[in-house]
Amino acid sequence: MSKSTLLDHTSHHFLSRRQLLISGAAVSAALAGLALPAMAADKPKVGLVMKSLANEFFKQMQAGAEAYAAKNADKFEFAAVGMKDERDFAAQVDAIENFITQNYNVIVVAPADSKAMVTPLAKAVKAGIVVINIDVELDSEAKKAAGIDLAFFGPDNRAGAKMAGDALAKALGPGAKVVILEGNPEADNAKQRKLGFDDSVKQGNLTLLDSKTAHWETEEANTLMTNFLTQYPDIQGVMAANDSMALGVVKALDAAGKSGQIKVVGFDNIPAVQPLIKQGKMLATVEQYGPQMAAMGIDYGLRELNGEKFTGWVKTDVKLITASNV
Repeated sequence: MSKSTLLDHTSHHFLSRRQLLISGAAVSAALAGLALPAMAADKPKVGLVMKSLANEFFKQMQAGAEAYAAKNADKFEFAAVGMKDERDFAAQVDAIENFITQNYNVIVVAPADSKAMVTPLAKAVKAGIVVINIDVELDSEAKKAAGIDLAFFGPDNRAGAKMAGDALAKALGPGAKVVILEGNPEADNAKQRKLGFDDSVKQGNLTLLDSKTAHWETEEANTLMTNFLTQYPDIQGVMAANDSMALGVVKALDAAGKSGQIKVVGFDNIPAVQPLIKQGKMLATVEQYGPQMAAMGIDYGLRELNGEKFTGWVKTDVKLITASNV
């Protein structure tokens, strides 16, 4: 199947306005409509390996995947595993090892470390397991060195971050002073979002005061932002590479009495930031449809198990969320 056909298929099944609703019953209704290939008498076992379940985005991803699995319980068995925090790489490795030992047929993974996760996933591939890479792209050179070729099913993180950064630049104007809170440096999506924010800084003629990682974590972001406010009292805008960190930023701004005065953008559109956008405590975030991404990963995994082969990058949708459409 050609890449363009894959994109058309992805768009048809996952990216329509109706199916991109992410609330409760809407997720179940949207995922129920996905077509699955015919399976043999023995149901295949599908495992989903996510990042930190302390992050609301991955709680939503798990809920979407479980809703899809429940609707198709007659076609496959399903299990989901998450990490306790964003740097608990060992938990992901252990999950892959366990799925290999338990003879799973498909592993869908959002890797926490784009390089380190290649080795255990290559072991899974060589054991005959179909591996589907979603959300965070595995490192191309590491895959090549390990002798595996895996498609990536996920968003354009750079383009999405630029959407948020451009919204900030438009709101503040040229010369405005901003800081960036980066994600985990071992994850490709963190690197891509940083590049997207950098694109906005350059194109919007913003003044970048500082850029540091808070490792996707709320409390670490709170501490970092508190320090930024002391070091740079004239900050006008903040670009946070995910909404968990944006929550920490808003907490720091609240404590400093600067909530609403400093513009904040994030990424993920988790439920907790939606009231903050409505209240003006955040300017914007980016929706990347985690529940549908997980369901899509399962769908493509089962199709590969049935003989199809996917390569390259199958893009999923991103959308800017502001007070006008939250």
